[in-house]
Amino acid sequence: MSPKMYDSPLIVITGAAGCIGSCLTRHLNNQGKYNLLLVDDIKKTEKWKNLHNKRFVDFISKHDLKKWLEGRKDEVASIVHLGACSDTMESDGDYLMQNNYRYSIDLADFALDNNVRFIYASSAATYGDGSLGFSDNHQEIDQLQPLNVYGFSKHLFDLWIKGQGALDQVVGLKYFNVFGPNENHKGKMASMVYKMMPVIQKDGFINLYKSSEPQKFADGDQCRDFIYVKDAVRMTADFLDNDFTGIYNIGSGHTTTWNALAKALFKALGKPEDIRYIDMPDTLIKQYQNYTCADMFKFKEAFGYLQHQSPCQFNTEESVADYVQNYLLRDRRW
Repeated sequence: MSPKMYDSPLIVITGAAGCIGSCLTRHLNNQGKYNLLLVDDIKKTEKWKNLHNKRFVDFISKHDLKKWLEGRKDEVASIVHLGACSDTMESDGDYLMQNNYRYSIDLADFALDNNVRFIYASSAATYGDGSLGFSDNHQEIDQLQPLNVYGFSKHLFDLWIKGQGALDQVVGLKYFNVFGPNENHKGKMASMVYKMMPVIQKDGFINLYKSSEPQKFADGDQCRDFIYVKDAVRMTADFLDNDFTGIYNIGSGHTTTWNALAKALFKALGKPEDIRYIDMPDTLIKQYQNYTCADMFKFKEAFGYLQHQSPCQFNTEESVADYVQNYLLRDRRW
């Protein structure tokens, strides 16, 4: 084993070159924490740019992590497992089971066997169509029915943790619609703000999907719980400084319509609003969530928020303005 390059136990971050992972690295650096082992596979992407101006001990491939952990239980303080395929349109179930489910079990086994803090990314996709609500109550986990195999792979790991009786030993975070800096590599899974900004600049208008449930939602009034990545990583990092356990939602606790998000984007660009509506593809309708809203009661209670308070520091308009004006227009990462 080579000599250690660090003095304090490490925080291992998987998916560290991705949007949430790299922003968590930035947030921890801003807190003066540099004892970070970053884990990811960059492949033929520009995710490496997300690691500019960040301090960490080392960077290794996700395929090397299991071997790296051997014999190092005393050198690891925490594992923040954010790495996963997050493509909700991915149809290769075997790949998702291996990458999102089995890999997570391997890391959880190490953490549980060695008393290492384990914080992992679940997903709001586990809630399916929302007909059962969006509560992170442990008693309701078994009833959830995700709409796609990505959500199922995340849900299956939640069920594994519960089946192991480990909900009181780990932290699972159900991220809602996270957007913001460092998502340049995400392609079709990037946020509407990222994808639509160049369209507005070029064409002056954007297209939103018509409602698939017009009796419930007008066109563009389908709504999601959007959370700015700076808020999401701050809330994630808070769990490194306490011993809370269980599954928690990471969202804003309120809804924003696609129309409102689009209007915030036009405003951030200083452009007149021009929103048009197109039919939703048939392949998307059956797995599309028209409504999501995180129940934040448990998180607020744990961290001492009043129930009417938002756990977020940025509202929708502020987050879109910060993202567009300080990052997208300047081609900067955070």
